Amino acid sequence: MSKFFGEIRQLGYVVNDIEAAMDYWSRSLGVGPWYYNPRVPIENYRYRGERYEPHNSVALANSGFVQVELIQCRNDVPSMYRDFLQAGNTGLQHVAYWTEQYDADMERLLGQGFKPVMSGEVGERGRFVYFDTEYHPGTVIELSEVAGPKGRLFDLIRSESQGWDGSEPVRRFPDLKTL
Repeated sequence: MSKFFGEIRQLGYVVNDIEAAMDYWSRSLGVGPWYYNPRVPIENYRYRGERYEPHNSVALANSGFVQVELIQCRNDVPSMYRDFLQAGNTGLQHVAYWTEQYDADMERLLGQGFKPVMSGEVGERGRFVYFDTEYHPGTVIELSEVAGPKGRLFDLIRSESQGWDGSEPVRRFPDLKTL
């Protein structure tokens, strides 16, 4: 456990082919089921202070307590994911810490000198921020708010992974407004 952030709750992999990655993780590693959103509705997205409209596909599944996130960029909007790919990397890009006290944690991290690079919102109370912490590939830190529907989605994904029998390996994201 990190003495600064708590437990790592998510491993974020940037991939070139999300469908192939979901297939590999489910068939070869037994991780699933995958909850897939071909176009994540990100609001208030910023990269280095500028607003953009990203088109990213995301798939989420759990392996025990840890969530695995697969991300594929579908347009050329500036992002830390695009930077990672342009540097010749694929694979683990970030680790995420989850919080229900987003504002307090943000204030604390900013006070400690952390510099936000990329941020946005996915649904109500689903803010996220990525910090300029990459020492080597795979070490970007994300702080992810899980106080609202996004947190309930994450609970559902973890619950569905327990005892998963391999059937229906790819599922659609539920509407966050219904959670």
